[in-house]
Amino acid sequence: MLNLEQKKAVVADLRARSEAAQAAVLADYRGLTVDEVTDLRAQLTASGVFFKVVKNNLAKRAVEGTDMEPLTEHFSGPTAMALSEDPVAAAKILTEFAKDHEDLEIKVGVLQGKSMSQQDLVALAQLPDRHTLLTQLAVGLNAPATKLARSLNAVPAKFARALAEVRDQKGEAA
Repeated sequence: MLNLEQKKAVVADLRARSEAAQAAVLADYRGLTVDEVTDLRAQLTASGVFFKVVKNNLAKRAVEGTDMEPLTEHFSGPTAMALSEDPVAAAKILTEFAKDHEDLEIKVGVLQGKSMSQQDLVALAQLPDRHTLLTQLAVGLNAPATKLARSLNAVPAKFARALAEVRDQKGEAA
């Protein structure tokens, strides 16, 4: 049992993490084995997602006044909370894990203060992760510059080939 100071520390930590997060997902983990929860936690942690099983009343206090406040009404029964700065990471990992482990039930999520249903989270999970999106954006932004560089480089190259051809023709004529 936690004493009052420990409870305050848990609430303060959870509040700080909630304020920093862009997305949160709540899940019911009943029926999962300790090894399965450990595996899930490892996958989430590897992707930078904070995952914690918390007492519902402490979690409610922690999210009050934050973008995660829509979660308040869903804190009932055994609840695990995943918080992430990457909007897609938590939803992606939890939905993938739930496909193989039917005991994991995704309850609800929040993305930048907006409540999301299970269906919304599944749709969100299908999006590419942040790193992939940034890579695609960089490639897309780089393409016009690359084409321009090739076009600008083609003009002097054509001119040089034309000069070489004229030189070769004059050399043969002499």
